[in-house]
Amino acid sequence: MEPTFSFLTTAYRTEDYVAETIESVFAQKRDDWEHVIVDNGMSDDMARVVGRYLNDPRIILVRQENRGYAGGIAAAAKAARGRYLCVLDSDDHLMPGFCTRVGAVLDARPEIDAVAVDAHLFTDSEGLLPTGYMRSIGAGGNRRGRGRLSLLDVLGGEVPYYTAAIRREAWSAVNAYASGIEDVDESVIVWLRLADRFEVQMLPDRLARYRLRGDSDSRDETTVATFERQLIRSFQAGAALATTPEEHEALDETVRRLRYDQALRRARSAFLRNDLPAARIAARDAFTHRRSLRAAVALASVTVAPGPVRMLYPAKQRLTSAAGRVAVRLNAPV
Repeated sequence: MEPTFSFLTTAYRTEDYVAETIESVFAQKRDDWEHVIVDNGMSDDMARVVGRYLNDPRIILVRQENRGYAGGIAAAAKAARGRYLCVLDSDDHLMPGFCTRVGAVLDARPEIDAVAVDAHLFTDSEGLLPTGYMRSIGAGGNRRGRGRLSLLDVLGGEVPYYTAAIRREAWSAVNAYASGIEDVDESVIVWLRLADRFEVQMLPDRLARYRLRGDSDSRDETTVATFERQLIRSFQAGAALATTPEEHEALDETVRRLRYDQALRRARSAFLRNDLPAARIAARDAFTHRRSLRAAVALASVTVAPGPVRMLYPAKQRLTSAAGRVAVRLNAPV
């Protein structure tokens, strides 16, 4: 009998976390699932950790040379047998009610092709944080996370959390995590295409846990810059799907916001490494994209009084560090 849910996990250098991820799947209140874990790098330590669970036939281990994140997800999807495919990163968790809540929606409304959810944010040191994932990316107040997700919603920046239940046929139709577009965030492309062509239901429930890791590569400045570029390119690719003036307007505003946030981050980074000319250029760029008080203050700070501002910055940095860590998953106002 085929499982209802196939959880797809690509694992690379997360040997210290993947067992918790697997345990969160075992904790589900429904048992009609399977969990496909791809050892995306042929790590003997990873194989040993996952191997402890292979006595349960619902756990499937695939081993391959590292083919990148999308290549790992593709390998997991190829091995999966479930009706609904659900990406789950190897350092994140499901909440125990994921399968029960999402499954109830799918059982009651078989016309739905995908169910999206919200997630808790957590750190190893602080536990669950008060702000949920959708609110952290600035999308929590749009529709309070309820109801049908439209293309207009996604173009406007309401990109759901990456773990969701996607009907296999819809997954294949949108070429999930194999978009054929270079240098983009594949999860954004998935949601743009799903919202354009299929029935997507957005739940307000926080049914997963997204880990904010202090040791993650996502905090590296080069990695963040790459992500920002890919995120902007992903939304620009959405222009091919937009057909109404409202959709084009929402897309334009989202890209402006992303470029504004990108320019502010560059200004802050240049300021901290004492490159004032670069900081001024980036601050002016931010002010061009959005004539906000925040951009004006940044521009004035690096132009008029950079010394006092630098002295004040460490305290502000401590207060905003948690918000900054989540910004790398989807550009959030910090």
